Amino acid sequence: EAPSVDDTSKRLGLSTTPSAVHILKTIHTAHGGKTSVARVLRGEVPDSAELHLGGKHERVAGISSLLGATMRKRGAARAGDTIGLARLDSFQTGDTLSTVKTGAQQVARLAAPAPVYGLAIELKDKKDEVKFSAAIAKLTEEDPSLRLDHAGETHQLVLWGQGEMHLRITLERLKRKYGIDATPRRRQVPYKETIRATTSIRARHKKQSGGHGQFGDVHLEIKPLPRGQGFQFTEKIHGGTVPKQYIPSVEIGVKDYLTTGPLGFPVVDVSVTLLDGSYHSVDSSDMAFRQAGRQAMSEGLPQCQPVLLEPVMAVSIVTPSDATARLTGIVTQRRGQLLGYAARNDWPGWDVIEARLPESEMDNLIVDIRSATAGVGSYTATFDHLHEVTGKLADQILAAHK
Repeated sequence: EAPSVDDTSKRLGLSTTPSAVHILKTIHTAHGGKTSVARVLRGEVPDSAELHLGGKHERVAGISSLLGATMRKRGAARAGDTIGLARLDSFQTGDTLSTVKTGAQQVARLAAPAPVYGLAIELKDKKDEVKFSAAIAKLTEEDPSLRLDHAGETHQLVLWGQGEMHLRITLERLKRKYGIDATPRRRQVPYKETIRATTSIRARHKKQSGGHGQFGDVHLEIKPLPRGQGFQFTEKIHGGTVPKQYIPSVEIGVKDYLTTGPLGFPVVDVSVTLLDGSYHSVDSSDMAFRQAGRQAMSEGLPQCQPVLLEPVMAVSIVTPSDATARLTGIVTQRRGQLLGYAARNDWPGWDVIEARLPESEMDNLIVDIRSATAGVGSYTATFDHLHEVTGKLADQILAAHK
């Protein structure tokens, strides 16, 4: 026997509030707009009631009974009723509303499951971009386990969800409900590169084509930094060989080149020092020194033993204990580093496996985990560090990129 609504409200700690309406789900329809599916936990909600949450309030545009996709207008709702509330644009799934301004209590929100599968998507018609943003906002409001990211490093739109079928159904809904056709693509891995050796390089940018010319001359020292240090630029100019107003332009030129290094990827963990240079009182300019800085990097960085870096993720896999051995094997097959496993707190018969896994090996990981655990296992992943890739694997990655 299911607990009564009175028992439920007591369990949720709602005994002191005169009314409570908990939004369970949000639906967007073509003609009816936004509908909030809610359960009345305490009190009564009359038609055209004003509902409150914190400082926000909105008047209900209509109350409906729900039967599948069919909605029928109805009158006041009482504790225990599950209803549709029209046009509550300010409120979201998980909110607990009240007909009174003060004394309302919030029911604990259920966290949406973390996304475990991503697909890059590409709009077939660029004209749909504005419409796409509004449509995705509605889809993610209806389904909080969806997430859209703009991967700045790879310039891809990545839709995240709970699996391939989940995302394909989402793309079908996007086309059916909003008329937007999006093609799934494989996610690109945000590889980077760095250097292993130090060099000193001099570069001169000089052009003369009538009137004022261009002149910039720089002497740079380029050397590697420890992993994770990013980029550093310093100057050791003496005697004004490069005027102070041009030094920032040299740094800009250096950064220009670092966006795409000798291997074709952004360059990290590099220190550049401006040691010396020269200028022309008429022909030197910010642009000339910017070009000189970029030219020095393009000539010098290939001499510094560039090396490919791949992102490595910190992965935690939760699994029934009888599948732990199979999953540790899956981790090692994917070039993963197994850190160990331990019993999951307060979950008898379950383990947590800790590992480091290259991001390039994360595609379809959830498929293998679910296959090994009869669908109950899952994982979470966060970026951990960048790791050098050498040998045949590096050659394959570079060949595919080019």
